Amino acid sequence: MNDKKSDPVDRLVSAYEAMLERVHEAADSAESKTVPWLREALGNARERAVELEELTREEAEKISRYVERDLHEAASFLADTGQEFRDWLSFDWQLMQNRMLDMFAGMADQTSMALKDIAEQARQASLYHTGEIAAPGVLECTECGELLHFKKTGHIPPCPKCQATVFQRKPAEKPE
Repeated sequence: MNDKKSDPVDRLVSAYEAMLERVHEAADSAESKTVPWLREALGNARERAVELEELTREEAEKISRYVERDLHEAASFLADTGQEFRDWLSFDWQLMQNRMLDMFAGMADQTSMALKDIAEQARQASLYHTGEIAAPGVLECTECGELLHFKKTGHIPPCPKCQATVFQRKPAEKPE
């Protein structure tokens, strides 16, 4: 396996970003952006990560589930609220690298209509757990309400307040 980064969490964060980028590149050239297409593009990105020895098959499966979860969550938010993608991220979008913002926003926009049909499934699977990788934004502890702010893709730690391990994404407060 290619071991360019010694920290396994950094390696998985980089793999998440690479997998999202591969799906985004496929979306740019696709004629039809449907749910089956999204799953196929994510599967291709997952296989590419294994072929390039960036990840083991098990790691690639895990990271692709994280990417799909975050895309579902973003699409559900956009469909339900009509707000902008940057509102879903819950922080000043200038803080995030433009490349990640463009990739993620592009995928969320391109897939939001297709994902609307499976939004209910996404809501059921929208919990975030300690040890997983999550896209930038704010996660709220389901036990005590403590907020974790992610300015970039990162590893989810236990709640710093109560040590709980389950979180949900907190949408941005709409400015008055």
